[in-house]
Parts: sequence; structure tokens; C-alpha cells
Amino acid sequence: MNQGPELVLLVADLDIEMAVKALLETRTEALRIRRVHFKIIKDVLAGHDGGTYKHAHKLLVPFSRDPRCRALVLFDREGAAAPDKDAGFLAADVERRLRPAWGERARCIVLDPEVEVWVFSDSPHVDRELGWPQGGLREWLCAQGLWPKGQAKPPDPKLAMRRALRQAGRKPSSSYFANLAGKVGLDRCTDPSFKAFCSPTRTCGPSIA
Repeated sequence: MNQGPELVLLVADLDIEMAVKALLETRTEALRIRRVHFKIIKDVLAGHDGGTYKHAHKLLVPFSRDPRCRALVLFDREGAAAPDKDAGFLAADVERRLRPAWGERARCIVLDPEVEVWVFSDSPHVDRELGWPQGGLREWLCAQGLWPKGQAKPPDPKLAMRRALRQAGRKPSSSYFANLAGKVGLDRCTDPSFKAFCSPTRTCGPSIA
């Protein structure tokens, strides 16, 4: 008899899916977890980030009936159609609506402003993966006004990533997120939402830890 997943992840788009899939499949030792039977689903009600924000509690109900299963919801703040709300409010709002079915077995992580914020770190893999094998990406983005000196991340990471790829003669692809997730040291990324992903993956339930 086939058992259901131990962890179900509801993600807003393919970029997030590729990143978390690579992390859970290839970085279990770095995450300090055993291999987990997981399932990734995307928003099937039109809206991507906004739809995931509004409908997560409905989409995940079928999985909540298995007491072994834990849930994690991930979407971008920028696309959530709630410009006056910060990431913390959005995550807490989703978790409040998940709680009747899931109790404490579900968490929400809002990527602020977008999943591209996970891309940028001081790892040399970032330069190489985005088409800058000789380095110099951060300096070029700084010269373009896209990554101010002294800031850990570009303020508009999606624009910075697209400009970097265009300069290198490369097209946008979800594969960059998977490749970087599989290579970059997890301690290299200082983004709070990435650190939050690493933490709930270990702590949202004893069957996962």
C-alpha cells in the first residue's frame, strides 16, 4: 500500500518549485534532515503568487487528513496582490487559515520580494551560473545601479538577475534556481526567507526532523 507524502509543498511557480526540489533532493545533509517523501504542487487556481496566498488553505485540505503529513506554502510577496502588507503579515495570514485543518503542522514562507532574492550571495557559483565565469557580476551590477554597495542583496533581485543574464547572452530559465540550490553553500544565503525554509524543513514536524 502506497503511503502519502510526509511533506507537501504548495509553491506559486516553477522557479520556486525547481529551487525547493533541488534542495530536498540533493542537500539533505546540509539541511540536516533525512530523505523525506515529499510532493510539490503548484497553484491550480489562476493567480500564481496571489492565488497561492488566497487559496492555500483550500488547495491543501486533501493532504491534511493524513496526520503524518506536514505542509509548507511558498510564494513571492511582490506578486501576492497585497502591496500594503509585509511578508510577515502575509505568512501569518496564510497560517491562520491553514490552522483549522492542519493545526501546527503547516507553515508559510513569503519570499521578499521574490524568489530571485535567493540567487544572490557571495558564492562564486552565482557568477558562473549566470554566465560570468570570470567573476565581476556584483561589480557590474553595482555600476549599473542595481546592487548598491554595502547591501547584502540587490533591492530588485529579479531585475538584477535578468540584466545579468542578458549581458551574458543568456535567456531566463528556471534551471538556474535548481542549479544554484544544488551548489551554493546554504550558509552563503543570508536572506530571511531562505533561512526560514531551512528551519521549518527541520522543525515543522518530528517525522521530518
